[in-house]
This record gives sequence, C-alpha cells and structure tokens, in this order.
Amino acid sequence: MQWLHAGLQTAGYDVVLLETRHIKAALSAMIVKTDHQDARGIAQLLRMGWFRSVHCKSPPAQENRALLMARKQLQAKMRVVEFSLRGLLRGFGLKVGEVSKGQFAARVRTLAAGHAMLERIADAMLRAREALQAEFARLHRAMVAIVRGDEVCRRLMSVPGVGALIAVTFTSAVDQPDRFSRSRAVGAHFGLTPKKYQSGETDITGAVSRVGDPMVRTALYEGAHIMLTRAVRFSSLKRWALEVAKRRGMKRAKVALARKLAVILHRMWVDGSTFRWSREVTA
Repeated sequence: MQWLHAGLQTAGYDVVLLETRHIKAALSAMIVKTDHQDARGIAQLLRMGWFRSVHCKSPPAQENRALLMARKQLQAKMRVVEFSLRGLLRGFGLKVGEVSKGQFAARVRTLAAGHAMLERIADAMLRAREALQAEFARLHRAMVAIVRGDEVCRRLMSVPGVGALIAVTFTSAVDQPDRFSRSRAVGAHFGLTPKKYQSGETDITGAVSRVGDPMVRTALYEGAHIMLTRAVRFSSLKRWALEVAKRRGMKRAKVALARKLAVILHRMWVDGSTFRWSREVTA
C-alpha cells in the first residue's frame, strides 16, 4: 500500500494508514458485512477518532526490506532443494548425513554414482542449487554494501550478537526512530512482550503477543541466541540474561534478551552512542 499512499500524497490528499487489527475488531460488530458497510464503518471510526495510525516506511527502507525478503526467499529455496535431494536419496537407502555446505554437492554425487537415473536427477538439482547460491551471494553482497555505507548500522553492530543482517533488518523496520516516544515501546511493537487478559477475577499473563514484523522478531531472537551461546566477551547484559535463564529457562531468557536488544538498539540509534559492556557510566 506504500505506492498508493505516496500517490495520494502527491495528489494533495491527507492520507492516514490505519491499524488493520483495530479496524477488524471494530467492524466485527456489524451483522451485515458489505463493502458499503465497511466504508461507512471506517468513515465513522475516522470521524470519532477511534483508530491508530500506522507509519508508512520511506522509499529507502522499502528497498532494503525488498532486498532482505528476496535474499530470504533464495535462501529458503536452496534449503528446499537440499532437503529434496536428501529425501530422494533416502528412498534408495542412501543417507547424505551431516556435511558442510561446501561438501554437500560432492557427497550427493558420490552417493548417486553408478545409478543412471539418480545421477541425472542429482546433476539437475545441484545445478539449480548452484544458480541459487550464486544469486543469493549477489544479494548478500548488496546487503553488506548497504551496511558498510550506513553509519547507524555500523554503530549497532557494536552490540555482541548483532551482525550486518540483524542491523539492517532492524533499521529498515524502524525506519524513523523518533516515531517511538519511548525505547521501551519498541519491544512491544515487534511482539516481544507478554499478552494480558484480565476480567474480574480472571488475570492471565500469556506468551509473547507475536504481533508486528516477524522478520525483525526472528532477527532479534537470533541475536540473543548468539550473545548467550557464542559471544566470548562478557557483558552486564549477558549476565542479566543468564540470571533470567537460571530462574525461567534458556528459551524465555532468549526472548527477554531479544526484547532488551530492541530497546538497546533503539536507544543507541537515538542517542548516537555505542554499546556499553558494563553498567559503569563514564563521565
């Protein structure tokens, strides 16, 4: 809908993007649902002000987002080809096993050797995998080039566990950091805060809401996983997450750390600061 938003603004109209979940909840009370009734209901919501506006991403953020989506799709197709090869060979009693990406093609050709039909199938699918790998590498290099030229992304990468992919995913989703009045709201925006249901004597705190951008939520969770399992240098943030893991378990600690990472990355973006490894504040 970004193109329609831009076109209407160019034509001189005041355009507001509405939160679809709120509109759906408001219109669900209507017994008769038609396009005419939906338009009338949306007009009533606008007239009364019972709506929440949604940020429209800038063209650079949309382009980065499209690049990330295309990169993710190529990566997923490569995995589909690899899993399909494993399944086809398993039907003949041939198991690929655990091999590195560089040795996967050689392993498949070794297993298919001596079987004419399997050799033909493996050769075709491996050539398709090589083509996907080449195009994926091109998009990955384009993503890295964007990060190298972006001072904000380079600064966010000072956080342990945050690499080029996580940094550009976060910045392209937030787009404008000043649209959040508080950094604490960023975690809730990406669905990393618990759901709450309270009515009378019932008071239930559920799992995280999982609303918002799933790509950013996944990236933040991966950053939390890397910090807890691979980061060598210790920090006060990692110590806090390990204390949560002792009380609630490692999975919940990773979700809590992902929410914390969203808050820290936003605050670093707003303040222009770098990651602080300890709680000590320098003068």
